[in-house]
Amino acid sequence: MHLGDRGGNKGVYLVNIVDEVTQFQHLGAVPRITQHFMVLVLKDLISAFPFTVQAFHADNGSEYINHQIAELLNELHIPTFTKSRPRHSNDNALVESKNGSIVRRWLGHIHVPHSLVPRVNAFLHDHLCPLLNFHRPCLFPTEVPGPNGRVKRRYRQEDVATPYERFKSMPGAENFLRPGVSLDALDQLAAAATHLDAAKAVQRARDELLRAVGQARDSAA
Repeated sequence: MHLGDRGGNKGVYLVNIVDEVTQFQHLGAVPRITQHFMVLVLKDLISAFPFTVQAFHADNGSEYINHQIAELLNELHIPTFTKSRPRHSNDNALVESKNGSIVRRWLGHIHVPHSLVPRVNAFLHDHLCPLLNFHRPCLFPTEVPGPNGRVKRRYRQEDVATPYERFKSMPGAENFLRPGVSLDALDQLAAAATHLDAAKAVQRARDELLRAVGQARDSAA
């Protein structure tokens, strides 16, 4: 996902990955969409999930469909790889909806110079992603059979939960955790701040990031 251009110069790109079961989400920034940068950021993002990843689904971009990514998935012991079908935008509907409702909401279309990629990644890793995974509620569908036999999805108030709450409610959730990760440690992360305080902290961190972007623009002018 490209943030924006300025004066003919390309800004940074954001890579957004979302777990389709729990809606756990991680974001990373890269200066360019190349195989070199994509392998590095995907390894970090996939490894950030507290549970083991069983499958990887991507769009049709060549940055995902290549031998380097295949080697990375083998290294991370992810056995299944699938990709979206051409002209089927719903194949990636979940992550596309997150791009609009989260990424654009927090960062918009600002142009971020490549020199600030580490600063953007620090904001995403330390502030935005913890908010999304431990404090931001998501809607989860309940499948209800209709009178004609077709299954319909209903989004009920009682099914609203944060991604971590959703994961923890799964039967045997502790069996899916990555080695070295415990529910007690995750509970401590979730309880470290209230939902409101976590959101305010992200707003402050974003304001600091935007000031750094403005200063970088002024110095380059």
